Amino acid sequence: MGKLHEPLDNQNCGLPAALEVMGERWSFMILRAAFNGLHHFEEFLGVLGIARNILSNRLARLVEHGIMKREALPEDRRKIEYRLTEKGLDLLPAMLALRQWGEKYGCGVPSNPVLCDERDGLPIAPISINAHDGRLLGPKELEWRDAEDVGKSRAEYADPVVRPQLNVLR
Repeated sequence: MGKLHEPLDNQNCGLPAALEVMGERWSFMILRAAFNGLHHFEEFLGVLGIARNILSNRLARLVEHGIMKREALPEDRRKIEYRLTEKGLDLLPAMLALRQWGEKYGCGVPSNPVLCDERDGLPIAPISINAHDGRLLGPKELEWRDAEDVGKSRAEYADPVVRPQLNVLR
């Protein structure tokens, strides 16, 4: 039987790379403001209460990493807008999951505004982990697998290493 736990490989995991780009408070706060419709430097500055130099630095970093796009307005090239790119929009589920976690375990104050389904005006459901077929999965139903073992039954594993499970209360 193989080793129970091998060292976590930062080279083969997206989390360290994501944290390198987004891993500090102001980047998330700027992103939240952008998801709430802000586009201009002065708007971010007024709403966030952030120092000019920090805002400038964080916006430049978000642009550098392709999360936001900096564009001059056609009618006045001196006015700049910051827009979320597709890469930036793809951060919405992660942002919502963090927000919902904060609502559940944070200060106990419900967030306002509430993100709702446009069709019926009701709040979105909690962010969840779903199987490939849509089933809701709990922590005890998850395991890490080497890429070559994805889709195989346990009997078909190339190397019958004991796979680490999530650290959950049993």
